[in-house]
Amino acid sequence: MTDRIYGFRGEAFFLSNFFVEKDGLTGEHRFQVAKALTPEWQRRILDAPTPAKAKYHGRSVPLRPDWEDVKLGVMRLIVATKFTDPDLRRLLLATGDAELIEANTWGDRTWGVDEKTGDGQNLLGRLLMETRTLLRNT
Repeated sequence: MTDRIYGFRGEAFFLSNFFVEKDGLTGEHRFQVAKALTPEWQRRILDAPTPAKAKYHGRSVPLRPDWEDVKLGVMRLIVATKFTDPDLRRLLLATGDAELIEANTWGDRTWGVDEKTGDGQNLLGRLLMETRTLLRNT
């Protein structure tokens, strides 16, 4: 078993917010729609054909006023909900004690780390590891 999963590609893609779940949506769709207050924006994001397009729309949406205060909790709920799926839960638990690092090339140093430098908060990776710990104890 590896002690670190650096980047959510290949066999680790199920950890990515771009992974398409059984209902056809992704964590990215769910996160971006949580920013929106109007049904029009919510529909635009949910109808996005790809997670990249949902992210694109999410960058334009008028943000709910409390977004900075709630976004970490929103992501925590999205991650926890994703891994209620038995197949995904099994895959997450199979990562053992590996450190999960959302390494990326697009400069997201909040939810991940810069792939080249390793700089970043890795909040998504931390939430995944937190969820894995909670699942072990249930």
